[in-house]
Amino acid sequence: MLRVDPRIRPPKLATRFFPDAIWRLSGNKKQVVLTFDDGPVPEVTPWVLKLLKEENIKACFFCVGENVQRYPDLFQQIKAEGHQTGNHTFNHVQGLKKTDETFLANVEKAAGYIDSAFMRPPHGWMRQSQYRQLNQNYQVVMWDLISRDYQAKIGPETVVKNVLNFVRPGSVLIFHDSIKAQKNLKPALPVVIKKLKEKGYQFALLPEKGKQQTDKF
Repeated sequence: MLRVDPRIRPPKLATRFFPDAIWRLSGNKKQVVLTFDDGPVPEVTPWVLKLLKEENIKACFFCVGENVQRYPDLFQQIKAEGHQTGNHTFNHVQGLKKTDETFLANVEKAAGYIDSAFMRPPHGWMRQSQYRQLNQNYQVVMWDLISRDYQAKIGPETVVKNVLNFVRPGSVLIFHDSIKAQKNLKPALPVVIKKLKEKGYQFALLPEKGKQQTDKF
């Protein structure tokens, strides 16, 4: 049995810090949720949207507010094509490096451009005090597997293995529709989708807050 790198799947202990966040869908149904962080950007997001349309897949895009401000038409295209959107702060700020007031203000600034009940903190980093306040108004979404497509030191083959070796029913998967990740994303994502379909997986959307229980691990 392969041992899961904590950079790919968070340790079980991590889920206890954010107990009401979505880490993984509940049940044993062979389904996964595709999510994309850090966009939208014209160099990558349209390519992702085209692929998802061809594969008849809906996903959730956790958008950076300043990118939505720069490319509002692209953001509207994401929504028009039936995908979910989520708040990923305005400037991709990390909660552990900011005061509660500054971090939460950045989230709310992004909310002025991203009308969504979903929120994912950049890098999954935030203080419990920040989480408690966000949890009052947002469904915080974490992840079960991160593809590490943003990592320059690995290639697309490793990105594919990171997902296929450790995917399981209910996995919430992270990719990035960003310039930094495109070197790995564009070769890897079509392969991941094809292989997951061959394994019998369906692609689901995130449940709304309070609508579905989620498994911690």
